[in-house]
Amino acid sequence: MNLSFEDLTGTFSVLDVAISLALSFALSVMIGWVYRSTHRNVSYSQSYVQTLVILGMLISVIMLVVGSNIARAFALVGALSVIRFRNAIKETRDVGFIFLVMAVGMAVGTRFYTLAAVAAVTISVVIFLMYRFNWFQLNVQRQVVKVQVPADGDNTHVISDVLIRHTEEFELVSMESIRGGALTELMYTVRIKKGREPGDLISDLRQYNSGQGVTVLTGYDQTDL
Repeated sequence: MNLSFEDLTGTFSVLDVAISLALSFALSVMIGWVYRSTHRNVSYSQSYVQTLVILGMLISVIMLVVGSNIARAFALVGALSVIRFRNAIKETRDVGFIFLVMAVGMAVGTRFYTLAAVAAVTISVVIFLMYRFNWFQLNVQRQVVKVQVPADGDNTHVISDVLIRHTEEFELVSMESIRGGALTELMYTVRIKKGREPGDLISDLRQYNSGQGVTVLTGYDQTDL
């Protein structure tokens, strides 16, 4: 039985490791700053950006370890399959940045240094352009209206009449029984007419819901609900 110790570190040089770590760090930090600079919503997380940097460096190390060895690649898949991520990603855009640092880390780890640098810079420029010129923005601004009404009786027709006066269009999206069935909460998506204020809509609705709660959420497309 051969019990000799074999160190495979020599399959890549110290310079390879240093370049991979340094380049993946630099590119991941650049991507992190791009994410921070172009973030619009209120769900910004410093921990998430730091994780992007760590992930880029880890992927580059993993790719150095795997190299062209198929057995190592399958072993790595099995090892990583036990990891469970508990935090939900709030924005689909965040997933794109995760894939971006992973792609950069893979390119650096497999020693495609020029590809990694060019891809990271090019995609970052595209992200800045989309942010700066507001690509694909939908100019139609909608609001969410939540109205609580007594459960006894059908109040939807009265609420609809008020919404007709104050909005260009509206749609009932949910109806929920709350407070042990004493109240019904109606949720609408609406487009308030030009010149009308949300406060006027709230005042009119409170006249027909027996003094229960009324909420108007404006700019909900840019806010995490």
